[in-house]
Amino acid sequence: MSLTGISANRLELLQIAEAVAREKSIDKEIVIEAIEEAIQKGARSRYGAEHDIRVHIDPKTGETIIKRVITVIPDDLVYEAEDSEDGPSEPMGSRRLKEALSVDKDAFVGKTYEEILPPFEFGRVQTQMARQVVTGKVREAERERQHEEFKDRVGEIVNGVVKRVEYGNTVVDLGRGEGIMRRDQSIPRENFNIGDRIRCYIYDVRRETKGPQILLSRAHGGFMAKLFAQEVPEVYDGVIEIRAVARDPGSRAKMAVVSNDSSIDPVGACVGMRGSRVQAVVAELQGEKIDIIQWSPDEATFIVNGLAPAEVSKVVMDEEDERVEVVVPDEQLSLAIGRRGQNVRLASQLTGWQIDIMTESQESERRQREFTERTALFQEALDVDEVIAQLLVTEGFASVEDVAYVENAEVAAIEGFDEDTAEEIQARARDFLEKEAAELDAKRREFGVEDSLLEIEGVTLPVAVALGAGDVKTVEDLAGLIPDDLRGWFESKDGDRVREPGILEAFNLDAADAEALIMRARVVMGWVEAPPEPEAQEVAQVELSEEEQVFGVRGAQAAAPVEAEVEPEAEEAAPPADNEEA
Repeated sequence: MSLTGISANRLELLQIAEAVAREKSIDKEIVIEAIEEAIQKGARSRYGAEHDIRVHIDPKTGETIIKRVITVIPDDLVYEAEDSEDGPSEPMGSRRLKEALSVDKDAFVGKTYEEILPPFEFGRVQTQMARQVVTGKVREAERERQHEEFKDRVGEIVNGVVKRVEYGNTVVDLGRGEGIMRRDQSIPRENFNIGDRIRCYIYDVRRETKGPQILLSRAHGGFMAKLFAQEVPEVYDGVIEIRAVARDPGSRAKMAVVSNDSSIDPVGACVGMRGSRVQAVVAELQGEKIDIIQWSPDEATFIVNGLAPAEVSKVVMDEEDERVEVVVPDEQLSLAIGRRGQNVRLASQLTGWQIDIMTESQESERRQREFTERTALFQEALDVDEVIAQLLVTEGFASVEDVAYVENAEVAAIEGFDEDTAEEIQARARDFLEKEAAELDAKRREFGVEDSLLEIEGVTLPVAVALGAGDVKTVEDLAGLIPDDLRGWFESKDGDRVREPGILEAFNLDAADAEALIMRARVVMGWVEAPPEPEAQEVAQVELSEEEQVFGVRGAQAAAPVEAEVEPEAEEAAPPADNEEA
């Protein structure tokens, strides 16, 4: 763009501004402002940087006015420029009041004088500087326009043309902007050539210094959900909702759907006549197999549906740890786990629960082992015969504490027991616990663990003994630890990853519990302040957003474990197989 002869080419200047604005899809006013700033910089380099020079271009006529503005300042004002090394200097385009009064007796502080400057020809350096100013302003406006246009389109599918492929990342021309699909967001084994037309999902738009980053994906769960919205009118209209999606891109996916109309089958509607609707999505996803399942508000039912096509006999849920044990027939084990654990992994992602799978025979073996161990424990601790110990285990008592501290009527209600028998058994249980506590306390003292450590919430006698064995004897010792010291950690030895046990390894503390225990000790030591007590708040019903529905965000769960029988004849739950994990 040439800015020479600006006074003689008014219409040409407007035509240039219009052409640039049209080409870059930005407002004409922004281009004119950029030209004004360019002319202003050129005028300062010509007339002096100390002048306050302002430029205005009439957007209708193209007439350019260059003027110098002088502002009256107080005589005693001291001003120091930020980038000046020579000390105090005069503000740009200023005149002291005393000097102004010598010229204009009506002068006052703040009064401005304007002087029209004549047009001038840009030199080579001035033209280059003006070009850089205009180019920079236009590029900045173009980036802002792209960000404003695409920031509200997150979660949409867009069509584009592959512009280039760099190190596995695909740059896509979206017409009014460029998006990038990183290697991990593309479907494996899917290759694109320059000029290919593709459909992508906008999952994020970020404002960065080099311009807005429009992040695209074909591996995102939302991409598959939006494809179904395009193929299934009931999903588009909101009659059928997609509550959760889990994908292993290019291989297999699971999608949970629910219908707001009882007369419409959500699974059948998404599959379509002879699979026409789901096949259209499968073709776009390069043959990815899709399991469409019925979403259920009942967590146990939802987990059973999520493990399809495997049949489930029983589900045992621990809602506090968000963990579930699933029992399947022996012949269904490989089907439930899937190839390389794919089926159970996707079901875990879909439901948000950590799933452990075991066979009925494994579950039976575990129950028998637990029954034998608890029977032996009660025989030794309560000094009773095997029949009474088995009765206690059968009634659901798992520990001596359970027997000692329940209501007497619960023990007396066992078949063959009376109140006297129950009272005697509970007395023996309490005696055993007192004796055990005395032994632990003696051992704790032997290790040199101070009494003050027992005052920390969560430090029981068994914990205190374990801490003493780990040379943690005072509150200060505990406060100086980190969670890994209590829980254990991994480190590399001779190229192998080796686990180092923690002081409280046997207590299976999670990271939050270990950190809380240490923080309580630090509060007692005065190293940190105690956190404020949480205020009781009413629980509000929150409507799930579309994104939350797509990714299966679940509400808070109750703490008590829940056992769900799927089939009446199924046995109770057992531990997971060694090679099974969610």
